[in-house]
Amino acid sequence: MKLLYQFDPAKCTGCGACAVACMDQNDIDVEAGQESYRRVYEKSVNGFPQAISTACRHCDNAPCIPACPMGCLYKDPDTGLTRYDNQACIGCKQCLRACPWDAVTFRPTGLNRPKVRMEKCHGCLERIQADLIPACVRACPTGALTWRWVETDAE
Repeated sequence: MKLLYQFDPAKCTGCGACAVACMDQNDIDVEAGQESYRRVYEKSVNGFPQAISTACRHCDNAPCIPACPMGCLYKDPDTGLTRYDNQACIGCKQCLRACPWDAVTFRPTGLNRPKVRMEKCHGCLERIQADLIPACVRACPTGALTWRWVETDAE
């Protein structure tokens, strides 16, 4: 099984509730310059504005994984999520440069925040394992964000 997150731009109003829920769930300190793992922006489609909500796409062949010289990123075989263990992160930002979706962020960690380490959307796996809905999906008032388990080819 694999977790699949989907976004329907036709339903998105650009309200930003998903990004705020992500910030709350992950203790993002906006005043300190930290960025949400989920971002909402507007782009022009055929001359008309369209709201887009985006976060890590958990790519099947995630380019951030081989880009990390410390092996901090990996593909979770049970969920298909691109996960990370940033304890060995050296802050080189190779994963950020490799990600075509700008889904990786860096923030200070530890006591007095002496080291900057990579972080990104983790799919709210802990919430799902506790039978809760991912924070961004739960907060979306229009149903533009959804998630579900899907069968994989290997099964």
